[in-house]
Amino acid sequence: MVLNHSISVFNEIGKLKSVLLHRPGEEIENIVPDYLGRLLFDEIAYLEQARREHDQFADILKKEGVEVLYLTDLMVEVLKDQKIRDEFLKDFIREGKAGTEGLKEALLEFFDQYSPEDLIIKCIAGVRKEELKDIRPKSLGDMVKNPYPFYLDPIPNLYFQRDPFASIGHGISLNVMANETRNRETLFAKYIFKYHPRFKDVPKWYDRDNTYSIEGGDILVLSKDVVAIGISDRTSPMAIETLSSNILNSEQGFKTVLAFDIPKARAFMHLDTVFTMVDYDQFTIYPGIENPLDVYSITLGKNKELNIKHEQERLSAILKKYLKLSAVNLIRCGDGDAIAAGREQWNDGSNTLAISPGKVVCYNRNHVTNKALARNNVEVLEFESYELSRGRGGPRCMSMPLIREF
Repeated sequence: MVLNHSISVFNEIGKLKSVLLHRPGEEIENIVPDYLGRLLFDEIAYLEQARREHDQFADILKKEGVEVLYLTDLMVEVLKDQKIRDEFLKDFIREGKAGTEGLKEALLEFFDQYSPEDLIIKCIAGVRKEELKDIRPKSLGDMVKNPYPFYLDPIPNLYFQRDPFASIGHGISLNVMANETRNRETLFAKYIFKYHPRFKDVPKWYDRDNTYSIEGGDILVLSKDVVAIGISDRTSPMAIETLSSNILNSEQGFKTVLAFDIPKARAFMHLDTVFTMVDYDQFTIYPGIENPLDVYSITLGKNKELNIKHEQERLSAILKKYLKLSAVNLIRCGDGDAIAAGREQWNDGSNTLAISPGKVVCYNRNHVTNKALARNNVEVLEFESYELSRGRGGPRCMSMPLIREF
């Protein structure tokens, strides 16, 4: 059953009905070697192949009956209103750190030439210095020479739509990104959930003006009762407490938040890079996190205060208890081979997107893990992953479910 809500996500595996994607664009071609670290990339991707792969991904979803929405299309609908467009551009330029008055004026004049369709593409692609010829100097900052090649950075991580916001119940967490270079990604979600007619009344359990970082790859809605959140390199315990309080005190019905304390490393940047749900009682997991893994349960106590408990049992026992299962099967990335596990986890072998119970979308390159899934009666739908995987994210990272069946 699906209720009449624009956001309805009460599990990880219910039949996927609607999903948000971003097809990689010109921003990928503005990644340059000298600034890979600044833009959170390890390698330079080839756009034409990345688009082919992303289209394969979208086609799989569409063939399974999923409504595929694109971020750029939603933003075009929002930006057709001139007042909203003006408001957005001022926010976008300010958050892009274009700090001088001369540069702000030049950017506003530059963007004025674009239709809503071209405007959103250009905002995501970034503005190279060579594109702005006539900046009227109004301050020292306008006059000082700077070798950096962009006036506004590209936003190449945007094809990972899992992170800027997260669907939880009938609401969202509008996130605070851990790295400044990704903060503008949440600005698009801000405007969609503020102004788009389909999404503007959605409640927020966390908002982007909060202090502490949290990213959507760390948020897994395991059931109508349980949400799992990773304490990770990108998500802070303080953010988890705030989000937990808001969703547990809401009328959504969630009873427990399980906080997974995972290693703080780029290879394990989010919980969903090491742990995902593939069926009612089956999960993929990277074996390297099992032994050091601490799990904390968060529930409501008296006066609606949070009770936080360190769970002493093994992960399978914790999942059995809170998900009310008779047994749990942990399918290990690399199928028990330490070398295969390391290789395939680096390329998101554990980052599966469930489109219905026991049916998942995966990168084809993670063949050892995919065979292990198939051996455990999980249907695997594969697509090519030569270029998309260079961004260090998989099918779950690239998608934000909007509606799932209960």
